[in-house]
Amino acid sequence: MIDSAKKEQYIDRMVSNLPVLRAKLKLTQRDLADMIGVSHYSISGMEKGQRKMTWNTFMSVLPVFMGNEETLMLLRLFGIYTDELEKFMRPYAKTRLTDDDLDQVAAAGSPTYVQNLKKKY
Repeated sequence: MIDSAKKEQYIDRMVSNLPVLRAKLKLTQRDLADMIGVSHYSISGMEKGQRKMTWNTFMSVLPVFMGNEETLMLLRLFGIYTDELEKFMRPYAKTRLTDDDLDQVAAAGSPTYVQNLKKKY
């Protein structure tokens, strides 16, 4: 179990580094928002510090970046994806996106991102 203070640390680190992580995957705020089911205004507000990221949103955003080797490395470097969080996530974590995952993302409105991922994997 991860206590609330630790959750806040993870969330703060994610918010601080979200623009870098998005840029690495060539994701717009809208792309990321569509992938996790929030408005792009929510993502924009979080990045500007005008809106608080919830733990549920953090847990939705994290797998987006865990599915790519480069961003997974950055998550570790930034202290966002630690051994503690990995143990917590283990039952839910995927190391690679499947074709079904990619097709669902494309259906949600991010076909360019999906095409880039399919080329990479």
